[in-house]
Amino acid sequence: MDETVKPLRIPAVMSVYADRHHVSHLVQNMVSGLLIDQPDDPISYLIGLLHRISVNVPTVMLLGPPAVGKHMLAKRLSAQLRAVHLTADSLLEDQSEPSVPTEPCVCVCVQGWVLEGIPQTRLQAVSLQQAGILPEHVVLLEAPDDVLLERSLGRLVDPLTGDIYHQTFVRPVDDTIAQRLEKGRGLSEEQRLAWLQRFRCEVTGLSSAYQHVLKVIRAEGPPNDIYTQVLAFVQTRHRSRTPRILLIGPPGSGKSHQARLLSGKYKMVDVCCGWLLRSMAAEGSGLGAEVKPYLDDSRPVPDSLVLQVLEERLSQVDCSCRGWILHGFPCDLQQAKSLQEAQQQPNRVFFLEMTDEVCLERITLRTTDPVSGRRFHDVTRPAPSCKVQNRLQTRPEDSRHTAARRLEHYRIQNTALQSMYPDAIYIDGEQDPHSVFEALESRLTAK
Repeated sequence: MDETVKPLRIPAVMSVYADRHHVSHLVQNMVSGLLIDQPDDPISYLIGLLHRISVNVPTVMLLGPPAVGKHMLAKRLSAQLRAVHLTADSLLEDQSEPSVPTEPCVCVCVQGWVLEGIPQTRLQAVSLQQAGILPEHVVLLEAPDDVLLERSLGRLVDPLTGDIYHQTFVRPVDDTIAQRLEKGRGLSEEQRLAWLQRFRCEVTGLSSAYQHVLKVIRAEGPPNDIYTQVLAFVQTRHRSRTPRILLIGPPGSGKSHQARLLSGKYKMVDVCCGWLLRSMAAEGSGLGAEVKPYLDDSRPVPDSLVLQVLEERLSQVDCSCRGWILHGFPCDLQQAKSLQEAQQQPNRVFFLEMTDEVCLERITLRTTDPVSGRRFHDVTRPAPSCKVQNRLQTRPEDSRHTAARRLEHYRIQNTALQSMYPDAIYIDGEQDPHSVFEALESRLTAK
């Protein structure tokens, strides 16, 4: 590293404070308001906005195929949340193709909103995100095609309120309303099928665009049950937008692999404590020069020195802005306490759980390619060619005796570590790696 170029760092205490007081959410709403309203006097505008704004305003999208029940659900939800109900008609009048909502969205920072049926494509989702319209909760309603087509045929509309009912599925309680219902003027069967097919083609892209805040809810059941599920979801608070993840597990549980997967998909910084120490020692300057003698002699690096290295890395701007995934530290209660005292508190802690037998099998069957540095496994990840296979080596720490000793040490310390993180999430690490990754993903944003 060029010593004349110092990496930009943000004090860890600032990141912790911002996380605790939802500063990132507040800033997001303020910037959204500036971009949308474009006031002539932005300072006065922001001061006024701060008097009105709430970090808890609802920002909800309801997505789903035609006839799934979005309209009545959005209307009921917006009334409950005291948010503005926005529809394609109210936002995009006289437009044949939905695009980015503009003027009606001036209310998003003040009252909150429930946006019904928009976006309809991934391209529209990207446009909304670029415009600063970022929902905290996205609900995707799903139902079988035959149910949706049946609902379309039985559609009834209240001409006074525009509320939508159905001949058998949703009937009004009030007889006066029931008597004035009219058959809904809807699309033809061919048009309904075309709209449904279009949704099916776009749903994967929409889901991926909002994967961090998305919940899929089956919508063929009773309307009250569906509403209860949706309301419970949108009333949950999502975790910080800047994840600070701690992966803890026995040797061989796949921490490094899962960290790489999370880092690759979500652009968080993969911080492997062991690799970080070796990397700094290789540089041979600053803290690296203090670390190197310990590694050269195969001695444990003192906790105080490890913490200095971690603090320096975790306070750099990429970790502060994109978040981080730490594994390989802490290994005992004292290290965990020191990490907390250093203002580097994780806001998500995952324990990967495995039996010793499975851990030993994974460890003793893995090998390393000395040329590429890649790891392989005789069963789950064999070498790609005979040439690579012939040069593979087994690391000393992967011998059965050494692995068993490391596992024993982990088990002794594990109970104390669990007590340090009472809100930790436990994942079955004996599943295939893809299933473990899905389990981690599903718990990244939910509280």
